[in-house]
Amino acid sequence: MDGDPPGAAVRMRDVARVAEVSTMTVSRALKHPERVSPEVRARVEQAVREVGYVPNRLAGSLSSSRSNVIGLVVPSIDNSLFASTIQGISDVLRRHGHELMIASSGYGAEAEEAAIRAFLGQRVAGLILHDTTHTPEAVAMIRRAGIPVVENGTLTRQPLDMVVSYSNHDAAMAMTRHLLRLRYRRIGFVTLPLAANGRSRDRRRGYAAALEEAGLPFDPRLVLEVPPGLAAGVEALDRLLAAGGDPDAIFFAGDVLAIGAALECTRRGWPVPGRVAIAAFDNIDLLGHLVPPVTTLRLPRHEIGRRSAEVLLDRIEGRAAGPLTVDLRFEIIHRGST
Repeated sequence: MDGDPPGAAVRMRDVARVAEVSTMTVSRALKHPERVSPEVRARVEQAVREVGYVPNRLAGSLSSSRSNVIGLVVPSIDNSLFASTIQGISDVLRRHGHELMIASSGYGAEAEEAAIRAFLGQRVAGLILHDTTHTPEAVAMIRRAGIPVVENGTLTRQPLDMVVSYSNHDAAMAMTRHLLRLRYRRIGFVTLPLAANGRSRDRRRGYAAALEEAGLPFDPRLVLEVPPGLAAGVEALDRLLAAGGDPDAIFFAGDVLAIGAALECTRRGWPVPGRVAIAAFDNIDLLGHLVPPVTTLRLPRHEIGRRSAEVLLDRIEGRAAGPLTVDLRFEIIHRGST
């Protein structure tokens, strides 16, 4: 017996066949990898990926049934921006007798895939994924599992199932338009690294679209990618002002970056917006208490969590069916920094 539920699309014996080992060896390699040779372990792991096998961690119990647990994958547990969304999800699930299990992807698609595999092995009732870009293996696993999924990091034209969010592209475009209406013309743009962050890429595209709409050129000297943190905001301020682009405003697509730059301007005695205007993306409390307070975007993070859980439960409990897109929009908060 390999512990797979009746009717499972992919069984442990399929892994054994591809890896050319026994099902007992597959079981041992998955449960106690230290008990098999590295060569056998590598063959089993490769076979698992090839056939899309999800180990059943509930074998021997009521494993053919779904649990009352919802799996959530966020890019980072350290980042406080996700706390409000997580709280919104948890509040709704708890009221309806469901529990929340959380994993961090570390902004990596492969780590997200591993978390999804683990959740499916626990027979979760549904998934909530912050990211909207996934590995082909992750997508295939979700399709085979047949459980409802909500993506909520940004609106996407081709969601896996349901999406509840706002458009990062439209939000960045709206803020850039706002600065243009205030007669800023040399607008710098600072974002987190683009390579592993689709939301950052969407924000830069929104910024570029607003410039093009206004007939202004995209000047590479005015655009930076920096790591997260206050110090990176200071670094971005220095680099943009020294690069020759002569920015009259800087749009930081990250609130901590904007705070770092604003505090540095205060330290140097530079007037804001007299020396340079500063705008942010997100509305953590501190932005409203700086001198001057910083213009930013208010994003409905708690509401995103609440609605994500609600639409997921509607699907689980049979009250709704089919694809769904919920756009919760955003709001520009104009303050003294611009």
